[in-house]
Amino acid sequence: SNTMGRFNRLDAVVIAAQCFSFASGLRTPGNSLCVRMSATAPAPTWGTMPAVPQQQSVGVVPPPAMMAEEDDLLEIAGRTFRSRLFLGTGKYRSVDEMAASVAASGAEIVTVAVRRLNTAKAAETLTLNDAIDWSRVWLLPNTAGCTTAEDAVRVARLGRELARTLGQHDNNFVKLEVITDADYLLPDPVGTLAAARQLVSEGFAVLPYCTPDPVLCRHLEDVGCATVMPLGSPIGSGRGIDAAAAIEIIAKQASVPVVVDAGLRTPADAARAMELGADAVLVNSAVARSEDPVRMASAFRLAVEGARIGRLARPMPVSDRAVASSPLVGLPKSL
Repeated sequence: SNTMGRFNRLDAVVIAAQCFSFASGLRTPGNSLCVRMSATAPAPTWGTMPAVPQQQSVGVVPPPAMMAEEDDLLEIAGRTFRSRLFLGTGKYRSVDEMAASVAASGAEIVTVAVRRLNTAKAAETLTLNDAIDWSRVWLLPNTAGCTTAEDAVRVARLGRELARTLGQHDNNFVKLEVITDADYLLPDPVGTLAAARQLVSEGFAVLPYCTPDPVLCRHLEDVGCATVMPLGSPIGSGRGIDAAAAIEIIAKQASVPVVVDAGLRTPADAARAMELGADAVLVNSAVARSEDPVRMASAFRLAVEGARIGRLARPMPVSDRAVASSPLVGLPKSL
């Protein structure tokens, strides 16, 4: 309860007593006199009033996690997913840690660098096959390490073959990365657009990693990309969302899913991306480089789910002035 209003100390005492009486009538479990004072005079010191006998609560609203809409699915290239968190598989301390993090995240889309597997020992590919249940998780091969459009197209084709070896014969997904900048690892917009155009013509579902440029994202969508994936900030930087205004514009104008990728550090960053209008987020370093990747993966899962549910709930409007949370009707006049 609170004594909100412009009243003197005596008024506040009277109202506080009324609040206690009201709470007692409701038989609120374990309710003691915990009153927030808003009177103009300093608040007196209060003792604890006797607790009301506890009673089983009825009509309790279930927590938000139990209220997610069953039909709120993420659709990419005709395929639907419940999870809106994508997870990368690099930088973990061990394969077991990576597999446990994937499970904790609830991710249904997991990205793997094709070039790394293509140059690694065959045992690493077999380990990846055994570590993840690919009947439940969708592989998203990526072209990390490619510096030209031609190279990215070639690696994308290899990625499609990798998906088939894992039993996903209808998987044409590819996360397109064309990066020529060695210092900040920023994607090359010209090379990305050229590679996207070619891969779409070959039947790929292209998920292009790109700068948060609304015009570029529109061009990528126009050539047939299945999503756009603007970066939050440079890869692995942990700087969170640097271009919030641009990402919000991209989300408003896009007719394909927007997946914010790269630079996120904390679950709050993921929630921020979702609040800006993103349909999903992709994280790797934020989980793999944390001290407890499994716990961090779980935290990102909750953040993404919570932010999505909150967005669907349509947040309250913003006001330039304070708006009282307690009604003024029925308050006693000043004594």
